[in-house]
Amino acid sequence: MQKNIRAAAVQMISSTDPDANIDTMKRLVRQAAEQGADWVLLPEYWPLMGRKDTDKLAFAEPLVSGRFGETRCARFQTTLSETAAECGVVLFGGTIPLQSPDAGKVMNTMLVYDRDGTQIGLYHKMHLFGFSGLGERYAEADTISAGGDVPKLTADGVPLAAGVCYDLRFPEFFRAQQPFDVLLLPAAFTYTTGKAHWELLLRARAVENQCYVIASAQGGEHESGRRTFGHSMIIDPWGEILGVLPEGEGIVIADLDATRLQSVRTRLPASKHRLL
Repeated sequence: MQKNIRAAAVQMISSTDPDANIDTMKRLVRQAAEQGADWVLLPEYWPLMGRKDTDKLAFAEPLVSGRFGETRCARFQTTLSETAAECGVVLFGGTIPLQSPDAGKVMNTMLVYDRDGTQIGLYHKMHLFGFSGLGERYAEADTISAGGDVPKLTADGVPLAAGVCYDLRFPEFFRAQQPFDVLLLPAAFTYTTGKAHWELLLRARAVENQCYVIASAQGGEHESGRRTFGHSMIIDPWGEILGVLPEGEGIVIADLDATRLQSVRTRLPASKHRLL
């Protein structure tokens, strides 16, 4: 990383109403831009948190390219493209549902847009969350097709790693993306698993990869009754939390300091000491 980047993580409590969620997303991205953000990361499922897992199937879009989308059936993509261009930010679009070749399923996809609204990258979530206990059950594989490609992303010449929510639990997944300076993680962690492991895992990924981590989360009670943990945060390469929003909607902003990154890696050159 050759220069400092001001980054923002957006936290939402997305509803069953895409119109309302789009309005909230735009308002928060504008707020981040007004505070000087260069990059903005949205949370997982920002356009829709349905009452049922199958609700997202009705909103799955075909993947389009270019600026401002190219078809009327790509509303979420067009909105992301237009918002990036309007606000002049690199917009990491959390995740939206895209059409899958598997019947009854979607791809859970993060799309990246440059400041002119051009799509410059994407990642289909690979690790699918499954959990049962304490009165909760989640099985993403029932409605989501797993992606097959490890992401290789850059923005402003900065090498990036990316994951979505459950990917966070698999350190080898991020090792496979090295070298990178910043790790981006949109999520919708449940309250139960988030309370136990969210901060622990995020700080571990920052320390072991000696990178900045930007984590953008859902953070509150949803119409389905599901409660998400929130605690969107930005973490530096030494594991220090630069900013956090415990619950509710809002933004977290911090500067990613290129000198700090180089200092940590120079003083403790762990990557040079790896045996495997």
